[in-house]
Amino acid sequence: MAKIKKKIRTITVNADKCNGCRTCEVMCSAFHAVPPYSSNNPGRSRIQIITDRLEDIWLPVFAGEYTEAECMGRNKYIIDGKEYRECDSCRASCPARDLFKEPDSGLPLKCDMCDGEDEPICVKWCLVDALSYEEREEEVEEEKPNMTQMEIGLEQFAKKHGLQNVVDTVARMAKKG
Repeated sequence: MAKIKKKIRTITVNADKCNGCRTCEVMCSAFHAVPPYSSNNPGRSRIQIITDRLEDIWLPVFAGEYTEAECMGRNKYIIDGKEYRECDSCRASCPARDLFKEPDSGLPLKCDMCDGEDEPICVKWCLVDALSYEEREEEVEEEKPNMTQMEIGLEQFAKKHGLQNVVDTVARMAKKG
């Protein structure tokens, strides 16, 4: 396969700086509202703060790829004297938890780095600099195309409501418009 230049956008999390203010969640939710900034529902945020207040743990985690299968990882890690479960830092939207799923439809959410903005909104609004943004170019192998977000969403929608109901609704909508 051919090598291509690809823009790599990353958000680095410094959990030691996070104080759990949740400004990143609120701003992400507002930015992704339709139209932007018209409402706020942190359940729609592409970043969630995983907390264990008794252990003073605040861990920002971003929504990653959707997976249909629940993982087998139940390991625990101790970092700087704090205990973290493997599931806490997992970015996947999966059947094992409600994290990173659209509250109304149950469709998976994925961080899009606030596409179209110069940097993600959560990074701009992080008051304690727990989040930092980096953009770089890397030469990578050309990837095979995979399912689009719309295909994933439609598949989940069909599983929830039945394929025939979805087809009938789309047909009715096509006749109207």
